[in-house]
Amino acid sequence: MTELNADSLAPAPARSMWRELGDAIRGTEADYTRIGMRRAVFLLAVPMMLELVMEATFAVVDIYFVGKLGASAVATVGLTETYLFLLYAIGIGMATAVTAIVARRVGEKKKHEAGLAAVQAIYIALLISLPFACAGIFYARELLALMGADTWSLEQGYKYTQWMLGGNAVIVLLFVINAVYRGAGDAAIAMRVLWIANGINILLDPILIFGLGPIPALGVEGAAIATNIGRGVGVLMQLWILFRGGKHIRALGSQLVWDTKVALNIVRTSLGGIGQMIVAMTSWIFLMRILADVGSEAVAGATIAVRIMMFTLMPAWGLSNAAATLVGQNLGAGQAQRAESSVWLIGLYNMVFLLGVSVVYFVYPRELMALFTADPAVIAIGGEWLRILSYSYFVYGWWMVSMQAFNGAGDTATPTKINLVFFWLIQIPLCWYLAVPLDWRHSGVFWGVFITETSVGLFTLWLFSRGGWKTREV
Repeated sequence: MTELNADSLAPAPARSMWRELGDAIRGTEADYTRIGMRRAVFLLAVPMMLELVMEATFAVVDIYFVGKLGASAVATVGLTETYLFLLYAIGIGMATAVTAIVARRVGEKKKHEAGLAAVQAIYIALLISLPFACAGIFYARELLALMGADTWSLEQGYKYTQWMLGGNAVIVLLFVINAVYRGAGDAAIAMRVLWIANGINILLDPILIFGLGPIPALGVEGAAIATNIGRGVGVLMQLWILFRGGKHIRALGSQLVWDTKVALNIVRTSLGGIGQMIVAMTSWIFLMRILADVGSEAVAGATIAVRIMMFTLMPAWGLSNAAATLVGQNLGAGQAQRAESSVWLIGLYNMVFLLGVSVVYFVYPRELMALFTADPAVIAIGGEWLRILSYSYFVYGWWMVSMQAFNGAGDTATPTKINLVFFWLIQIPLCWYLAVPLDWRHSGVFWGVFITETSVGLFTLWLFSRGGWKTREV
């Protein structure tokens, strides 16, 4: 414990920083349950942050090009994402469980079992994707109409929905297999995969949306095709590396069989993670439905603001994912105190980072929105939300890290219960009341989100400090 404290407080020698950065990007065979805490956080957090920065960059670039097509095209993307959020909820919830299980097996030095869990996770991910694919291919118009889409979306934009939901398997697999790598400590592999996948997306976006030479302009549909191609390439890369062997995990051909016991353990552990994400994501669906009644400008403004928020949150999520890996592996190695110390250290880093982001949101909200649209109404609405977010954005840093600590320990049920109370029982009614009966319109939604998400962040951090997650078995 003395060594841990000394390592946590002492700065790393300047001469070794570039070497450590190179190791973080390349990946190392370091044992994260034994090396110094600051070094463990650095080696894991750097590739995880870079991975998610690229994901956020793609989201921003994508909406930048789609924004050139008008508010209805942006609204189509936003309304489609309300359904994709359900898919993300399941995919991210399952990925949370996979990270926890793989991290625990690696911490226990059971790498063969970690590889077996990875294979079962892939099978489950494919099964999950089927109903979403069928719904998107055959009922795209109906799904958009249910969310209050305008005439343009129903007559032209629906093809975007068909492609995004129809090809959802690549999205789920990208989530789940990268979760395997993160849990094992191969964060550099997950980073490289996402960089290549989203790099292809970014290159193809303007070509397929606006056309180039013999390639016709496909409009908003082109954005969806680019996403499917880029992420499909990423999944192929993931599978190739997984079966060739990373630095911390490898799947074997002999493991390509259905193992009911392992699969059921993944499903059981996933239920809490899926539940917490579904609660949060379905809450967002209700909020988008309220905004749709306000108008397409409100939906477009919120959609762009969320993309900007995603971009700035991704480095913080990368840090939080490092906490999940460190908690899981250290609990597997029987070092609960070290697991807790990693969370407090990462939470401090996250808070400082998001304080800086809050200043930018407060000072330049409209300028940020103007990068993606010239519509004054959309700029005003999205800028208002960014300004409101700036008042307590730093709380998100502690909320993300403490939630990932629960998830990394395999205690996915606790965040689910928290989300159920704060998002369904408080956020939805509050936002509706402020937006409709009080007639605050979109402002009511934004202030309702501010109140509930600030509250949930503080409560989750307090609950983490009580330490019940340390005894969780997976």
